[in-house]
Amino acid sequence: MKQLSADKMLNIIEYEKVRSDYRKDIIDYKKHRRIKIGPNLAIVFENERTLSFQIQEIMRAERIVHDEKIQEEIDIYNSIMPPKNGLSATLFIEVTQEDQIKPVLNQFIGLTTGHTIFLDFDGEKVFALFEQGREEEDKISSVHYLQFKLEPSQAEKLADHNSKLKIGIEYNKYSYQIELTNHTKDSLYEDVSDSLSSN
Repeated sequence: MKQLSADKMLNIIEYEKVRSDYRKDIIDYKKHRRIKIGPNLAIVFENERTLSFQIQEIMRAERIVHDEKIQEEIDIYNSIMPPKNGLSATLFIEVTQEDQIKPVLNQFIGLTTGHTIFLDFDGEKVFALFEQGREEEDKISSVHYLQFKLEPSQAEKLADHNSKLKIGIEYNKYSYQIELTNHTKDSLYEDVSDSLSSN
């Protein structure tokens, strides 16, 4: 299982030199890894590449140069890295109108408990596991981290262009399913291929 490490991070001076091209590459890369699920949810599948970028941006914004502080950020983001044979993602509850933020968020209270968000491999569902602590009885965060733990046979289906993969949600009246493109599946297969080769 891949882990983020400090030796792969650029210091803030070196990062500034390459940031423009680096950002452009990541934005292009994430286009196939960001899926809109209905009007208010979007999911971005994360991996070493996307999370390294986030750490570099934090180091830049907060002028982090000390090794122990950099390691603290790496430790946080390693907890979000894809598990063995699995996928990781950030889920965003998106609201465009400021006066609708609380009403929209309130309709998703309870989302992180039970079986709500799933991947559907030709009718075989894998439900998301949510990071705990981002929801209380009367309020919910707009950002959530989740993982999908796959069987090796399901992970292999990511490379099969004849296999259909959907991502969906069934929560109260919010019900949507989106079929993922082969381009997206190929990108996600890269996240699990190292695990599969070590099985």
